[in-house]
Amino acid sequence: MIETFTHIQSQLDASPHLLRLGRLFSETVLIEVDGDEYYLTFDKGRIVQVMQGPSRKTPWRFALRTDAAALSEFWQPRPAPGFHDVFGFVKIGRGRIDGDILCLVKNLRFFKEVLGLARSKQEQAA
Repeated sequence: MIETFTHIQSQLDASPHLLRLGRLFSETVLIEVDGDEYYLTFDKGRIVQVMQGPSRKTPWRFALRTDAAALSEFWQPRPAPGFHDVFGFVKIGRGRIDGDILCLVKNLRFFKEVLGLARSKQEQAA
């Protein structure tokens, strides 16, 4: 999973439209996959740190909690209905969002497109 988030980090650095979209986003986000915690720290739209948890000392703004199979489905070039969106995970019972929902909603397009950058890795593998 760390490799995927590192790939997302490098893809984000090469995506000027996403950097512009996230220029006001400077937060730490927790992504929990099958109980494993990953902290993505953003600074002005860039991922400046990817850290594996658990860590009780790392504050986060909001969390996306899901399972590896759901994320794998999300990262397919054409995800199935329910797996195409972070709120889709919640709707079909495969995910949970905790923390500051308003912060997520304000930056929803940016966050979804950043997570979607891993789709290019899946396309290269296929």
